[in-house]
Amino acid sequence: MTFDGFETLAIHAGQEADAQTGAVVVPIHQTSTYAQDSVARPRGGYEYSRTANPTRVALEECLAALESGTRGLAFASGMAAEDTLLRTVAKPGDHVIIPGDAYGGTFRLFSQVMQRWGVSWDAVPQTDPDAVRRAVRPETIAVWTESPTNPLLNVTDIEALAGVAHEAGALLVVDNTFASPYLQQPLRLGADVVVHSTTKYLGGHSDVVGGAAVVADAELAERLAFHQNTMGAIPGPFDAWLTLRGVKTLGVRMDRHCRNAERVATELSRHPGVERVYYPGLAEHPQHTVAKRQMRAFGGMVAFRPSGGEEAALRVCDRTRVFTLGESLGGVESLIEHPGRMTHASAAGSPLEVPADLVRLSVGIESADDLVADLAQALGK
Repeated sequence: MTFDGFETLAIHAGQEADAQTGAVVVPIHQTSTYAQDSVARPRGGYEYSRTANPTRVALEECLAALESGTRGLAFASGMAAEDTLLRTVAKPGDHVIIPGDAYGGTFRLFSQVMQRWGVSWDAVPQTDPDAVRRAVRPETIAVWTESPTNPLLNVTDIEALAGVAHEAGALLVVDNTFASPYLQQPLRLGADVVVHSTTKYLGGHSDVVGGAAVVADAELAERLAFHQNTMGAIPGPFDAWLTLRGVKTLGVRMDRHCRNAERVATELSRHPGVERVYYPGLAEHPQHTVAKRQMRAFGGMVAFRPSGGEEAALRVCDRTRVFTLGESLGGVESLIEHPGRMTHASAAGSPLEVPADLVRLSVGIESADDLVADLAQALGK
């Protein structure tokens, strides 16, 4: 019998009971090498753990199932996944279109690493597919998008953007970290590759760093696997095991993240000390209709701008007690940060610079009443 329910796949895909012991949890295969029956004849198909490790393979198979992809590949971090993918699909002289409000680490990779390697890029507001179409060049090999974006939570129409990319003979790469495969499956909407920081919602407990890429096309997947092995930016077996453990509860965690975030966003939108709230679940969000069409729910990330400018934003970040001041996102605990001085500092002075008074929230799974009360006291009202 074949099962395709998301929660069932998260618990069972790639995770059959251990054949030798019957263990229902995938073992941590903490080994670097494997015994071979004779020269160049690995006993179980494994020869060296940079190339493949059973714990990592279980994670990769699970991620491929959750994203409806041909193959999943795990990496040491989200940035390692991005870098390895770009080295696979791009060469000097190529061009990539990135979001006008890309994550700071992605912007840094393009502006300070790929550009020096001879890959050019343009940052374009991707909520307008026609603007992306106008930015396409003959040498454009990929449109790179985030949806929702980090940190302004813009939502791109993935299906429309896939059409633009494919008209140009380019790939569409979607960073699905904020939504997670539970809320959104870009490959089903026409994307070619999905990338994740598995550190975030997939791991879900702020205790492991990792990344992943899930690919629709088998030939591209083989090329990426070659680079994964050759470049070697892979997670260790314990990291893969921790991520796989987190994936099992992704569905139930995301349900709570989304409910709490919607409550927080609604309360902030009513607060006299808040000038603007960014959350796709609010009816006034400019891409609310697109988000409603392509997402199961609206995610656990909220951003807002308090009255009083940057000093007020910094003050709010310093005053919260339930929300922990810290970078990253997607864990069970709520986090607050100032993107301009923290996660997006690398974009300062560029066209991608974020508003100085912006506050970003990763809304956890604590009591929603406590989260709302904490923000109210931090805002001083």
